Amino acid sequence: MKIKVLNKEGKETGKSVELSEEVFGVEPNQHVVWLDVKHYLANQRQGTHKSKERAEVSRSTKKLVRQKGSGGARHGSAKSPTYVGGGTVFGPRPRDYDFKLNKKIKVLARKSVLSARVAENNLIIVEDFNMESPKTKAYIQFLNALSLAGKKTLFVVNGGENNLYLSARNIPKTKVVDKDSVNTYDLINTEIILLAESTVSHLESILKD
Repeated sequence: MKIKVLNKEGKETGKSVELSEEVFGVEPNQHVVWLDVKHYLANQRQGTHKSKERAEVSRSTKKLVRQKGSGGARHGSAKSPTYVGGGTVFGPRPRDYDFKLNKKIKVLARKSVLSARVAENNLIIVEDFNMESPKTKAYIQFLNALSLAGKKTLFVVNGGENNLYLSARNIPKTKVVDKDSVNTYDLINTEIILLAESTVSHLESILKD
């Protein structure tokens, strides 16, 4: 399949890019997309949550009431979870949320999202360009030229376009990522995917079976 290449003014350049059916034309698999997104979000968790248990609470260990004869329940100390300020029962402990996910599943997930965006006509190829200096206004003009103002966009660039990153970082619902850093979560968490012309061949090379 062929997609026309646009310039930063939103006009056709007369060029087109042939997209590989192996990457941009597969049957989307929603389950593997869910697995890869779950894996990505799990890796973002620090896992440093911790609550104090009975042995860790700083309170008196004095026995509050005698063992028998009070007519009430037995209580060993104020550290008991039944008292306000006592220890927490089965509270959170530090842990690693990472889990194993096969590389083929990650590859299929990314191909599924890219193929779905192509089928929805929500993938745009843009001619490679950079900015002379970081200017948010210039990037907004670029989005307006493509009629993408207010839409959630992800721009995958070739790398080294630091001024593009700086120009887009303060704009809501807009993100610029390097071709080597793109992941399934970023791809699925956007309405429109913009690909720099030079990134297409790179993505195809790393995602082909």
